[in-house]
Amino acid sequence: MPGSMYSPVLETSRIFSEICEQSERFDLPPEVLANKDRVSFSTSHNEIYFPIPFKETETLAALKGIEGSVAAAIADLRFGAGAGPRGIQVNLEAATAFGCQAYMAKVDGLSKLDPDVKSKLKNTDLLAAQSNGYRRMSANLYKTKNPDEFFHIHGSLEATATLNMIGLEGQRPDLTDYEEIIKVIENKVQQYTAAELEEMNKERRQAGVTAYKHEDFIKTPHGKLNVEEPAWKVTKLPGDLPPTPFPARRNGSNKILEGIKVLEMCRIIAGPTVTRILAEYGADVLKITSPSLSDVPFFQVDGNMGKLTADLDLKSEAGRKQFEKLLDDVDVIVDGYRPGALDKLGYGAEAMAALAKKRGKGIVYVNENCFGYEGEWAGRAGWQQIADCVTGIAWAQGQFMGLSTPVVPPFPISDYGTGCMGAIAALTGLYHRAKTGGSYHGKASLMHYDLLLFAMGQYPVEVQEELRKVQPPEFFKLRHCDSVDRISSTVLKGMQERFPHLYKPAGSESEGRKPLTELWSSRAYGADIEIVKPVVAIGGVDNQFARSSRPNGFDKPAWEEFSTEETDSKKC
Repeated sequence: MPGSMYSPVLETSRIFSEICEQSERFDLPPEVLANKDRVSFSTSHNEIYFPIPFKETETLAALKGIEGSVAAAIADLRFGAGAGPRGIQVNLEAATAFGCQAYMAKVDGLSKLDPDVKSKLKNTDLLAAQSNGYRRMSANLYKTKNPDEFFHIHGSLEATATLNMIGLEGQRPDLTDYEEIIKVIENKVQQYTAAELEEMNKERRQAGVTAYKHEDFIKTPHGKLNVEEPAWKVTKLPGDLPPTPFPARRNGSNKILEGIKVLEMCRIIAGPTVTRILAEYGADVLKITSPSLSDVPFFQVDGNMGKLTADLDLKSEAGRKQFEKLLDDVDVIVDGYRPGALDKLGYGAEAMAALAKKRGKGIVYVNENCFGYEGEWAGRAGWQQIADCVTGIAWAQGQFMGLSTPVVPPFPISDYGTGCMGAIAALTGLYHRAKTGGSYHGKASLMHYDLLLFAMGQYPVEVQEELRKVQPPEFFKLRHCDSVDRISSTVLKGMQERFPHLYKPAGSESEGRKPLTELWSSRAYGADIEIVKPVVAIGGVDNQFARSSRPNGFDKPAWEEFSTEETDSKKC
């Protein structure tokens, strides 16, 4: 930022070094600390991009540096060190794009915020929790009965249970005006205290939460416990197994994870981001979804890049039989469902460790959730906004905007940060599996990404003041009860005006700088797809997607499908 002594690159390097110094806590490969000087960070404009008091770009870029370091350690293990140290480069503009990539993706030139894009998508919003404005606002932040107290109700992908909980009908076709919808719902929420809403939520197993200030959250039993926990974990699962070597290279390929088979059992953003990253490094990622469960259609455009997708009903005998055939040869499973859901079906981490021991080949199991894995709230369901509200991120955002209310920050950045941490956990598990043997359990959560942001500190007061000065008037008109899309679209418009270099379309190039997105043809969508490029560049390896995006349930649930020639191609 002009006039500021603050340096985003230097701060990114500091955060990266701080995480490296804790490498034993994260069970990272020893090469990460030993070779930390291989990692370099760059920026073309030295700007703070997000109007947020936390160091989002810097933290994401630092995590990408860790991710690249672990991937490089695998490359050395798999291919040999070669001619010398592998350089690892992370660009801060690319890390910024990574933090809001769903809002940069396009189908046939249409973005998430364009109403016409719906005609290009497969409708997986089975219960109209996204497409219906009234039902959509069942996931939003509202005032409660008590002064200065706020609660984020969350109807997830269903809406009716939460709306009924506060005394509203599940459907209101007569209610279409944005402001009137907010008024109707908030009036109902204001009939209850946060404590009453917490109890109602618990009874109905809904994903709502009280919006805490950070200093209050860390005084709760759950906050006090988890603030001491590492941002992500990798632990060894039961069962002694010999090292599992990486598959033989095909035709001299230098893709780090080529031949590694990954099953994705996730929806929405954080979990799919874990596997999207693994696909960048060459893994065969097969996303399994239930044909009867809702999902957000547009998030699949970006989130399903590089993958195959298939539907299976794991509650049916036929579906389980097909799924268990996939398990015979799987290397990594990523579980992003409500805590315990896959355990009940017999496919949790402990069960998969037993399977690994039986087949004589280790497995890496990665869980991604909202509230972490220790403490009284570990079993609660949640999403990005829930984590941002419970940890105090939302209150800090509101205070940054000059308000005395919490405001959910723009873009699902904590989703992407959590996805990166989950990918680091998966890569770490694969490294240890090949180096020393065994099976591994990685754990990442939205709450812990937010706690990492707090640990890294907010921008200095004078930097925050400079940041506020350059925001458009529309930014300061946003309120606690505005929807995530209203907040994000307002901020996106401002960023597009201030930082046109971030939004150059794929295929354009100026001053030697390439766009942050790339264009693919997609037979599944019958259109061109524009998506954010992989962030990390590692010397001597090829980390890029092998196939374009597709909606859920497009392919057959079989590993053999990866040997089929793709007709999609990268255009630029």
